[in-house]
Amino acid sequence: MDERIAKLIENIEKVIVGKTEPITKIITAMLCEGHVLIEDVPGVGKTQLVSALAKSVDGIFNRIQLTPDVMPSDIVGFSMVNQVTRELEYKQGAAMCNFLLADEINRASPKSQSSLLEVMEEHQISIDGNTHVLPTPFMTLATQNPVETYGTYHLPEAQMDRFIMKISMGYPAYEDELRIMENGEHSSNRSKEIEPVMTTQDISKLIDEVKQVKVAASVRKYILDIVTATRDSQYVRLGVSPRGSIALLRTSKAYAYVNGRSYVVPDDVKAVMSETLSHRIILSPKGKSAFESNEQALEGISMTVTSPVEAE
Repeated sequence: MDERIAKLIENIEKVIVGKTEPITKIITAMLCEGHVLIEDVPGVGKTQLVSALAKSVDGIFNRIQLTPDVMPSDIVGFSMVNQVTRELEYKQGAAMCNFLLADEINRASPKSQSSLLEVMEEHQISIDGNTHVLPTPFMTLATQNPVETYGTYHLPEAQMDRFIMKISMGYPAYEDELRIMENGEHSSNRSKEIEPVMTTQDISKLIDEVKQVKVAASVRKYILDIVTATRDSQYVRLGVSPRGSIALLRTSKAYAYVNGRSYVVPDDVKAVMSETLSHRIILSPKGKSAFESNEQALEGISMTVTSPVEAE
């Protein structure tokens, strides 16, 4: 693994115990300038993970707790009249930062959710005819609880497609939870122990290096074969869009880089496929009866595609 990435993961693991894979996947998304949706039950450390990542990088970190009464202006900002100059002035919202934590995003109203569309896609905010460019790098990390539905608003497919990855942390292993209990007994907020180990300039440099990772034509075709298989499958009503194929290419390059390689192998594609594509498909009635989740359906569909190594 790249030494700088390993140091970043080690720093985050001062707070998040036993979750190396989710941490690695979030860093992978960061290195390809993507956004992440963390979907899991309450109390497994979603918010702590995002906070630890942001504090590990010396950038601007803003958090907004989304509820039905949150307005779009709280997120993107607003214009108001300066009483001295009598001119409109832009007042920044929560999105004007490097790392935006949108906590419990499915509790925000559709109007507030839609305010994030331009922010996530264009990395800019347009208000009253003026465009305000966000700092670089910029990343939205949203959390949601998939169990509780009361007072929530389902994210539309167009917005789900904006997230380059959807990640689930899951419950900790038995031994890991013993350590978590011990840590929580002596300190209520271990995130205070996190010190920055990277600057935003370092992250921007890593992002540029990820773009130089090589992808062979056979691996590109493998990615497209997987995407095409979701569109042709009888188990899927809505297949992966072209944005999804680009996202899988980008996450595969970033994952290869994280693991210290300058080229992508089929195993890199398989490693990030589920997190990158599962939230971009809608199962048909037949698919819902055959598979328990989108992830399982995607795994089954991908097994029908021959990888470049198998083809040789």
